[in-house]
Amino acid sequence: MKVRFFGIAFIVLVLVGLVPFVGAQDVTVQSGDIDVTSGDKAYKSYLAAPTSAGPHPAVVLIHSFRGLEQGYRTMTDELAARGFVVLAVGWQTFEQSPSDDVVKKLVEDSIALLSAREDVDKERIGLTGFCAGGRYTMLLLPQISSFKAGVAWYGFPNNAGSSKAPKDLIGDLKAPMLIIHGTEDQPSPIGTIYDYAGALAAAKASFELKVYASEPHGFMLQNGVRHRSS
Repeated sequence: MKVRFFGIAFIVLVLVGLVPFVGAQDVTVQSGDIDVTSGDKAYKSYLAAPTSAGPHPAVVLIHSFRGLEQGYRTMTDELAARGFVVLAVGWQTFEQSPSDDVVKKLVEDSIALLSAREDVDKERIGLTGFCAGGRYTMLLLPQISSFKAGVAWYGFPNNAGSSKAPKDLIGDLKAPMLIIHGTEDQPSPIGTIYDYAGALAAAKASFELKVYASEPHGFMLQNGVRHRSS
């Protein structure tokens, strides 16, 4: 089930010490739109947080190339219900394909926003992303030491974008990473993920790869909303 997939991502954050394991029913959540200021621009984003005082671990969530769809807001709420303060960053607010440097600065400013909150433990911040956001997770986790763990969903390790391909930064990866991918992913073929995993293993990086049979690219959402199968 897709619910199980998202649970696996949560569990990897638990295992690296970002958060004590709590059930979703244990936490009430406040959520809403928020601006993240970066480069003198206000990026339209979404934040969800437990109503309890904290401090809580936090997660920066990077949506896919299709924008900050409702499904990502739902997942943000779900992670907040597990005890995280979660910021889903609207990185396409001003252009569909900003440069890697622009996105990196936006993510760094997102970390600063979270770190300034009294309910956030700035020593426990993780990163997760989907599709293009999966690539950014692979790309930025080795570059931004503030992140203590990352979960990359159906990313693109060989895509250089406007800077470098994630596969070229493997030697700099220090934080543990979970990679989640489907065997029927056409935009990002599973073979490239196996090659990336092999290179991670050769570099003795801390990672885990979860592969799901018959799942296509973008399987967590269907028509822009959270996909829950029976």
